[in-house]
Amino acid sequence: MLKNRVSRALALGVAAVTAAFAAGLAGAGAAYAAPIGTIEINPATGADTSGIAFTTSGACPSNATNVLVKVAGSGFPADGLNVVGNSPISTYPTAGNGGMIIPLSSTMRDYASQAGFTTLQGKYDFTVICRTAFNGTSLGDYTGAVWFTSNTIYQNTDPAVKTDTATALAVTPAGPAQAGTPVTLTATVTPGGAGGTVQFKDGANNLGTAVTVNGGTAALTTSNLGAGTHSLTAVFTPASASYNGSTSSNVSYVVQAVPAATTSTALAVSPAAFAPQFSPVTLTGTVTPAGAAGSVKFTDTAGGATSTLGTVAVANGSATLTTSSLPVGDHSFTAVFVPADPGAHTGSDSNAIPYMVGAFTGVSASETITTTVTSGALAISVANPQVTLPSPVLNADGDLLTTAGSINPVTLTDTRAGNPGWTVSGQVTDFSDGATHGINGQNLGWAPKLVDKAPAQTVTPGSAVPAARGAATGDTGTAGLKSARTSRTAPGSAPPTSPPTSP
Repeated sequence: MLKNRVSRALALGVAAVTAAFAAGLAGAGAAYAAPIGTIEINPATGADTSGIAFTTSGACPSNATNVLVKVAGSGFPADGLNVVGNSPISTYPTAGNGGMIIPLSSTMRDYASQAGFTTLQGKYDFTVICRTAFNGTSLGDYTGAVWFTSNTIYQNTDPAVKTDTATALAVTPAGPAQAGTPVTLTATVTPGGAGGTVQFKDGANNLGTAVTVNGGTAALTTSNLGAGTHSLTAVFTPASASYNGSTSSNVSYVVQAVPAATTSTALAVSPAAFAPQFSPVTLTGTVTPAGAAGSVKFTDTAGGATSTLGTVAVANGSATLTTSSLPVGDHSFTAVFVPADPGAHTGSDSNAIPYMVGAFTGVSASETITTTVTSGALAISVANPQVTLPSPVLNADGDLLTTAGSINPVTLTDTRAGNPGWTVSGQVTDFSDGATHGINGQNLGWAPKLVDKAPAQTVTPGSAVPAARGAATGDTGTAGLKSARTSRTAPGSAPPTSPPTSP
C-alpha cells in the first residue's frame, strides 16, 4: 500500500517537471517583436511574496493562439525566465478593454529562487508574447515592469522618476467674510494616491500646522483671519519620494472688519439746574453698552465759547467729574464718549444740559496746603577713573624723562538751594609698579581748565601747579600734586539755573 502511494507521487512529480520543461522549451526560441501594447500590473505595489496579475492593454493579433510571459532583470538569465508557460489564449479571461487577464503562477520570491538568487533589486521587465502553440516567433508583445525598492517591496513606477502633483485650493464661505467668521480652506491633491501633508498659508505666514492628506484632500478651518485682503495658498509636501510637491494658485480672500458697536452716552448733573459760584458741581456720564472701553470728555459752553472741563476714563460704564471753578452765568454741559478702539465701538455725545451758576453767596471753608522741599546734594563724579599717559621721553638736556597728557573730566553737580559755593581740589600719591619701583608724587603737576558750566554759575579754575624736577622716591617735599591743590572754585552766589559741570 505504501509502495503504491509513493509511485503515484513520483509519477505526479515527473509529470509536473515534464510540463515545466516543455513550457521552457516552447519559449526558449521565441523571437521578440515590437511591443503592441502595455501591461497593467496589479497590485501596483506589493511584496516579493504577493500574487501578481497582468491586464494587457488589448487583445493578441487574430493569428495568435497562445501566450508566453517572461521576466528579465537583475539575477535572471539574460534572455529572461518564463513565468507563464506557453498557454492557450482562451485560458485567460477577457478584461473590459478587450485585453487578457493573466495571473502569475508564483511569486517573485519563488521565481528568484528558481533562478538561483535571493536579492531582488531594481527594475524587472515583463513581456507577454503573443504567438502560436508551436511557432516561437512573436506576433506582438505587451510590456510592463516593476521596481524593487528593497529586497521585499516593489512598485509599478520608476522610483527615479517622480510623479508630478497638482494642488487646488477652495475657500468657503465665498468672500468677503466678516472678521471672526470660521473660514474653511480645502486642498485637493492629484493624483489621488499621493500621500503627504498640506500646509495652508496666508502670504508667507503659516495657518496652523500641516494637515495630513486623506483621500486626496486636506482641510483647515480658522477664525483668525484679520480684516483685509489675504493671499491664501496650499503647499503639498509628499510623504513619498516618488512624487513632486506642488503649490496651489493664490486665492485672494477679503475679510471685512466687524462693524463698530453703536454706543450712547447720557449726562447727569448734580445739583440739578443751578449752583452758586464755588460750589462743587458733579457731572456723570453713563455709556451704553457698559463694556465699551474709552473715556468721557466733559465740555462746557459758556459765553459763546466751548471748553473742556476734563477727560475721565470710563469704569463700569460711567465716568464722573466734579468741579468748583465754574464762573457765574449760563452754561451748557455735554459728555462726549471717546472709544479706546474706534473699530470696536463708535463714539457718542450726550444731550446738552443747560445750567446756571449764580453769584457767590458766601461760604466758610479752609484748605491745608503742604509741600516738601528736598535738601539737594553736591555730587562729584568721574566717568572713567583710568588715565594712561604716554611713555616718558628724554628731554633736550638729556637729564630727565618727561610725559604729559589730559586726565579724564570731573563732573560736579550741585542741587542745593541757596548756591552756597564749592571748591574742588586734587592730590596724588606716589606712583608704584606694585614691586620695588616708584615715582615721587611731587613729579606730577597740572593746569586746571573749565570745560562747561551753567550760565548763572561762576566757576574759576585753579592755578597751574608745576611738577617737581625729578624728586627722588622718599623725598618728603610738597611740590607738584603731592599736596592738595585747588582745581576750581565756585563762590556762593545767586542759585544757578542748572547744575554746573567742570573737569
